[in-house]
Amino acid sequence: MDDPSPLTGEPPALDLVNTRPAGADLLSTPDDLRAWLRLQADRSDEARSFAAADATAGSLAAVRHVREHTARALDRARRGEPPSADDLEALHRAQRAAPAVTELTWNGRALVADRRRTGPPGLRPAAWLAEAAAGLLADPAVTTIRECEADDCVMLFLPAHPRRRWCSAARCGNRVRVARHYRRHRPAETGPASS
Repeated sequence: MDDPSPLTGEPPALDLVNTRPAGADLLSTPDDLRAWLRLQADRSDEARSFAAADATAGSLAAVRHVREHTARALDRARRGEPPSADDLEALHRAQRAAPAVTELTWNGRALVADRRRTGPPGLRPAAWLAEAAAGLLADPAVTTIRECEADDCVMLFLPAHPRRRWCSAARCGNRVRVARHYRRHRPAETGPASS
């Protein structure tokens, strides 16, 4: 894949795994993590708070750790196989490091539920992503996750339509269609000229 920018719009756990396109790592620095979290900001108030906070080397390491275990667990779960106990335990540990609590407050007219994550601020994004991974792994739709059919792409997606073949119609879909068009319409190869 030529475009190194992250794809977003899949469940957060898939978006996280997709930060490892073929031959690249889109989460190499704390700045990369901060930029990626900004792309996730519309997911929830919690995600928005991560996008506004500073990312550190520690938060980057924690998120990358969750990404690796999520990728391995998803690879097995989407084939209908049980994820390894080590991968599941790593996701559990990440969640326990910064658990979420739903706090109730009275606003003068009704109870309002606010979700707040406790634990060290640097571990909160990883805990949120581990929780998202747990939700996706437990969803029966996990077996419908597909890998992009473009030759040089390893992105995963959860198809909303059964005929979806590419991670992004605008990126991989266009490249495949243009290549197919070129193959059909290129001039015929000519051999050496005869005397």
